[in-house]
Amino acid sequence: MVLTKSLIRAKRPCADGFRWFIQRFDDHGDYQGLLDALVAAGRVDNARWLLEQFGPTDAVRTLDALDADAVVFAGTLQVRGNVHIGGPAVVGGALLAGGGVRVAGDLSVGGDARIGGNVRAGGRLSVAGNLRAGWCVEAAGDLCCGGRSRIGWDLRCGGRLHLGGDAELGAGLHCAGDAYCAGGLRAAGDVEVEGSLRADRGIAAAGSIRCGMHVAAGWGVRAGGTLRAEGS
Repeated sequence: MVLTKSLIRAKRPCADGFRWFIQRFDDHGDYQGLLDALVAAGRVDNARWLLEQFGPTDAVRTLDALDADAVVFAGTLQVRGNVHIGGPAVVGGALLAGGGVRVAGDLSVGGDARIGGNVRAGGRLSVAGNLRAGWCVEAAGDLCCGGRSRIGWDLRCGGRLHLGGDAELGAGLHCAGDAYCAGGLRAAGDVEVEGSLRADRGIAAAGSIRCGMHVAAGWGVRAGGTLRAEGS
């Protein structure tokens, strides 16, 4: 995709960002090439804005490993090994990694995320599609998944948790805020939520269920250990 000066101007960019584009790309520039150039220049917010305006593409980039300060990619990223990002990472399509994924800032994925190892985000973690990880998933901030979640070990969330479909956890759930699941929630360990816990279907934990506020389920609630809610 080629972005022209008129196309970008129609989106009402900030004056500084538009001036940067004119100085380096004159009248037009390749969409992904422009995103890469913005990230390389330290203008990650401008790159994220551009992706929000023009959306994802069907491009696929395949790598053996990925180690970068920041990433904004409009298509699908396929990484055979590990992913290590020193700042934020935004992927317009799917994120597929055979190893682990560690992002120091926010991690946003516009499609599915299928990760062979751990997933760790130093900020917010957002996956528009399904989330599948072989080991732990951890976010220092809010965690939002639009589809189903299947996680091999713990799910840890430092903020609010929103799961858009059924969730199956190979170990426990630890959430520092409110937790909501649009499907059924099943955990092979303890479920600990400091706020309120709600699931549109059932909640099942092989261990204990402990909640700092209220517990609500559209179907049943089952705990292998203690069931405790400080609210209703």
